[in-house]
Amino acid sequence: MRTQVAIVGGGPAGLLLSHLLHLQGIDSVVLERRSQEYVQQRVRAGVLEQGTVDLLREVGVGERMLREGDRHEGVHMQFDDERLHIPFTELTGRAITVYGQQEVVKDLNERRRADGGQVLFEVDDVAVHDVTTESPSVTFTHDGRAQALRADFVAGCDGFHGVCRDVIPPDVRRVYERVYPFGWLGILAEVAPSTDELIYANHASGFALHSMRSAGISRFYLQCDPDETLANWSDARIWDELHARLAAPGWKLQEGPIIDRSVTAMRSFVAEPLRHGKLFLAGDSAHIVPPTGAKGLNLAVADVDRLAEALVDHYRTGSDAGLDEYSAKCLERVWRVQHFSWWMTSMTHRFEGPEQAFERRLQRSQFDYLRSSKAAATTLAENYVGMPLR
Repeated sequence: MRTQVAIVGGGPAGLLLSHLLHLQGIDSVVLERRSQEYVQQRVRAGVLEQGTVDLLREVGVGERMLREGDRHEGVHMQFDDERLHIPFTELTGRAITVYGQQEVVKDLNERRRADGGQVLFEVDDVAVHDVTTESPSVTFTHDGRAQALRADFVAGCDGFHGVCRDVIPPDVRRVYERVYPFGWLGILAEVAPSTDELIYANHASGFALHSMRSAGISRFYLQCDPDETLANWSDARIWDELHARLAAPGWKLQEGPIIDRSVTAMRSFVAEPLRHGKLFLAGDSAHIVPPTGAKGLNLAVADVDRLAEALVDHYRTGSDAGLDEYSAKCLERVWRVQHFSWWMTSMTHRFEGPEQAFERRLQRSQFDYLRSSKAAATTLAENYVGMPLR
């Protein structure tokens, strides 16, 4: 097989990159180890920045998002039972849209099929070769048959546990990581949201988040131990903790059947550089952010938007300036987002240890500052809705 860009990974980053290249007449093949059903059903991020929404609309895959997504012009921050509203649109002129990552993947898959795109699911034994030569390739097994895909470039969009990042030699790759001493218990419940916009709650018992997926499905998160066993969390315990951590005067949390629960570890991770020869990393293969800032999917979109632009410039004009700048330019945004996600995490979570009381007083001071300072509120709003993609 031969293509211009081999894309390893059929999640939102890989599918969007393939679509962006197709719009400019550039061929690609997407290789995904999971089934199509799996990637379209796994519950992941649900908050889209303004720039992500605008891009998806501009490239023709945002119709259902605009119809079914829930536009939010602010967010609620809470300390114990005190709740503060941060008005995004008033402060920045921008907003966010709540629309599940799996829905974005469905839209992209449908468009790639309609356009005749080559997306191969359930691919095994993927290996990337010769990325420092003029003829890189990807070998893999599909439908029981070993195959080789030759390309001009390889895009590693295969996530944190993918194979592409390890293609960069250890003496070239630099890794920066922080592992947090807690995780998130994520819950889906069949109940209408009890809030108009997301609630981030800092409670003495730990962090809680009230989000939503649709008019009849609510999404919740509870801070827990990173190695927590789901069997320890009965429905009754979950609702008791949500009621306690989200309690506010004059507000009531509605309960419903819990249809899904899982535990997510919390980490910050960056691998530099994002380029090695003809290999380019994008999305979770290069960086992970704690979900507190709702940045993972949006950061992947920013990566592939820049990569697509650089590849188009290469094929149209012969200039490699965009490809040469890709890693450095992406990392500027990555570290800004890492800082914001760390800041949101440190402001809203319970930290154990001898300095716990000191940490909580700092968090209280930060909450009071957000309430009293328009500049502080604007900083949070500007980072949350996202910087422009370009």
